Amino acid sequence: MSWKIWSLKKSPWVFHVNTGACNNCDIEIVNLLTPKFDVERFGIKLVGSPRHADALLVTGVVTRQAAPRLQEVYRQTPKPCVVFCMGACACNTGIFKGAYHVVGPVDKIIKEIDPNAIIAYVPGCPPKPEAMISGVVKALSAL
Repeated sequence: MSWKIWSLKKSPWVFHVNTGACNNCDIEIVNLLTPKFDVERFGIKLVGSPRHADALLVTGVVTRQAAPRLQEVYRQTPKPCVVFCMGACACNTGIFKGAYHVVGPVDKIIKEIDPNAIIAYVPGCPPKPEAMISGVVKALSAL
């Protein structure tokens, strides 16, 4: 195991990206930071810049306007990084499937620029905080 993967598993710093969500997933992510769930006990910390992040938490369906911005944020994140698709919309466009403003789920947009990207899925509308924590821990343990 390389030192980069080892350090990613120990204390992932995450950057939150909203690509067109209804904010339910965002509310649940904020809930993760409250004392009730306290994800910082796992070393998970929300950072303000993708250049400081080890992982991206992406919520919402990817709109036509947000797609190039999501790709640019992914390019700015140091590699290796994990992309967590939080919620049904990020995983497979959810109820917005076929809408005129939707260009696809998160994995399709990320894999256009990096076919070997590490992508983890946490489905739900919105996913419960326990499911988000479980998904992040399982994905990091699988690296």
